[in-house]
Amino acid sequence: MNTGKPRRYITGFDGLRTIGVLGVILYHLNPDVFLGGYLGVPIFLVLSGYLITDQILRSLQKRRTFDFQSYYSKRFKRLYPGLLLMLFSSSAYMAFFQKNLLANLRSIFITNVLNVFNFWQIAHGQSYFERFAGNQSPFTHMWTLSIQGQFYFIWPLILVFLLRLISEKRVVALTFIATVISAVLMALLYNPKVDPSRVYYGTDTRIFSIFLGCLLAFIWPTNHLRKNILKKDKILLDLLGAISLLVMLIFIFTMKATQPFMYRGGMLIFSIFTTILVAVVAHPASIWNRLLTNKLFKEIGKLSYGIYLYQFPVMIFFEAKVMNIADHRFLYPILEICLIIAISWLSYHFFEQPLAQYNWWSWFKKLFQSRRIVAKLELLSFSFIVLAGSYGLVQSQNVTAEDVNHSQLAIKIKNNHLKNKKNNQRILQKMHGETHKTTKAQRLQIKKWQQAAKEHPVNLDYQKMGLSQFDLQRAQDLSALAIGDSVMVDGSDGLRQIFPNMVINADVSRGIDVAIDLLKNYKAQNVLPQVVIIGMGTNGMVNEQQVHEIMQIAGPKRQVFWINVHVPTRSWEKPVNSVIAQQAHHYKNLQEIDWYTYAKNHSDWFFDDQVHTNDKGSKYYSYFIAKQILKKVKY
Repeated sequence: MNTGKPRRYITGFDGLRTIGVLGVILYHLNPDVFLGGYLGVPIFLVLSGYLITDQILRSLQKRRTFDFQSYYSKRFKRLYPGLLLMLFSSSAYMAFFQKNLLANLRSIFITNVLNVFNFWQIAHGQSYFERFAGNQSPFTHMWTLSIQGQFYFIWPLILVFLLRLISEKRVVALTFIATVISAVLMALLYNPKVDPSRVYYGTDTRIFSIFLGCLLAFIWPTNHLRKNILKKDKILLDLLGAISLLVMLIFIFTMKATQPFMYRGGMLIFSIFTTILVAVVAHPASIWNRLLTNKLFKEIGKLSYGIYLYQFPVMIFFEAKVMNIADHRFLYPILEICLIIAISWLSYHFFEQPLAQYNWWSWFKKLFQSRRIVAKLELLSFSFIVLAGSYGLVQSQNVTAEDVNHSQLAIKIKNNHLKNKKNNQRILQKMHGETHKTTKAQRLQIKKWQQAAKEHPVNLDYQKMGLSQFDLQRAQDLSALAIGDSVMVDGSDGLRQIFPNMVINADVSRGIDVAIDLLKNYKAQNVLPQVVIIGMGTNGMVNEQQVHEIMQIAGPKRQVFWINVHVPTRSWEKPVNSVIAQQAHHYKNLQEIDWYTYAKNHSDWFFDDQVHTNDKGSKYYSYFIAKQILKKVKY
């Protein structure tokens, strides 16, 4: 067989790239609708493993050598123009419009250029899943490109060395073992009780997707695939492609990134089906290459690298300036997607492609000598971006994480979380088997509160907010459980002062599923009090079934108070509040606390994100919630 033929361009891979990049973008825009869009990343990883390994093997078969200089030159020209342009342009934008994001920029810039940014993220405790509380970096998504960069620059050296040292079968065996080790590491290092970002970012825990692509290149080389095969083999091939794509789409639309299953085999299963689909699309006899080939997929696939690069900067910068996203749930995401594609198109055609195809010095020389207006604008734009971006890098030395509102918020949340944890241990020890008080006991308790109210001086701050001394005495004895997200942690200091016997279990980036599990655990331990406060919905959608599940756990005799959300920068604000309001009418023992209406016209109560309360806002948050609870609670 002639192995000297040039490798055909597999157009269907553009279709796979389109699925991958659109999945990731839609996930970042709305993770509650596109639950598994993050799985677009393994699609890119499998493709990278397959194409690079196939290229190396073809070269070794054809010439018995591998041209490292040519390979690294092409990789460098393909990756770095877009990467550097994104880094410089983002730096320039932040220098002029969002100085608070300049913190750590030099480290971020250097580690991205060196393809070790994912290690920096792990070392600095950066979370992929925190949407608030100081993790609004426009570079959060770059961990993927660091892993791919590590593979692009290290794998050829390892593979060529191994193939010269041992047989191909042994190299395949070693690659398979490394794949298994990586997948097992992901399962072992995953802890459902902590943020999974370490596992999510790690090269060691994600490399199995790339290695699956590498293994495919050994057993399914592009130059050995024939168009003329038996009809039954073609049917089998097409059927495997259909099944693989179906399974992948089911994962993309149903599997959350926080589900334990995804780290204990789920991502491996998805990567295996992706590998099967890559194999099917690569085969010239399969219908799937044609089905995934069209002009739209070709264009998006061509721009996929730039689209991935610019998606997060565009989203972060756009959503920081446009605060009423909740009022335009569909318009603004469409605008963001259009902006991402437009910027990627400009980057690709005016910078990435020219720099990838030509000698860099020759390109700059032509720009300087050219009399064309477009060329002059190109040069002017490039020069401005580099100079302004460099200014941002210099300025970043004067900006530390402590200078920005979000970092004040992060410190506040951390301190409140520690205080809540300590307070909760004390309260839970005396909460076992709590029951309703008898009528006689209630009367005696009311007398006690009335007497205590007379003995204590009036607190003017509380009185201004409508909380009498009698209310405060009642609050002292209220046994309650509050479960919430970072908004509740942020405002918990005031709640603790008013309700010293309230267990406050709140944490950052928490979704409704975690709240349901916590309620089940408290009930199983017989420490679920008669009053439950829920503060969930900041980080994503809440549906009727989830509310129903919470009410089933609470039962008809417990009172449940649900604080609705003020998240003007997220599309799910109105749908979440609508569900809470509807369900409050459905369940007699469910009361809505309308924080949204109370706070919506008071932007001065919030940090820059307009979600978390500053010191002033925290007082209003705790006073308002206390007032609503004490107005309706039954002892």
